[in-house]
Amino acid sequence: MAKANRRAFVTGASAALAVTATAAAARAQETGKPVKKVHWKDVKRPEKTPLFSGVTSYGGLVFIAGVGAHFEGDIKAHTKHVLDEIQKKLEEAGSSMEKVLKVNVYLNDLKDYKAMNEELLGRFGPEPPVRTTIAAAGGIPGNSLVEIDCIATL
Repeated sequence: MAKANRRAFVTGASAALAVTATAAAARAQETGKPVKKVHWKDVKRPEKTPLFSGVTSYGGLVFIAGVGAHFEGDIKAHTKHVLDEIQKKLEEAGSSMEKVLKVNVYLNDLKDYKAMNEELLGRFGPEPPVRTTIAAAGGIPGNSLVEIDCIATL
């Protein structure tokens, strides 16, 4: 196949693939099948592929990646900051703290468990989610005293 013909074929095939993928996504939404959606920061996909997505929804669920606090402060300040950030992310995705089903809490040191609980109490409404809390061996990246991730309904 000549170089020009190959280029035309590849260009045409790429366009056909894009149309097919868009049509398949539209059909999935019409038929009620779940569709993965990454909620990009500032609603703009980054030019370079990131290591992970901060917020992703699938079907009726939204997944929030671990959020830490990267500033000087005590466990209460860090926990409040992390919960405030999670609340913002949930609301931007169309959910809320009251719709959180599962929370994972990673502490830098288990001695902070009681103070973290004091800050966490009531933040998820009158029916709190299920939760797992661990002290991460080796610490939390970025010197955060706590990192929290969660799964919520939309």
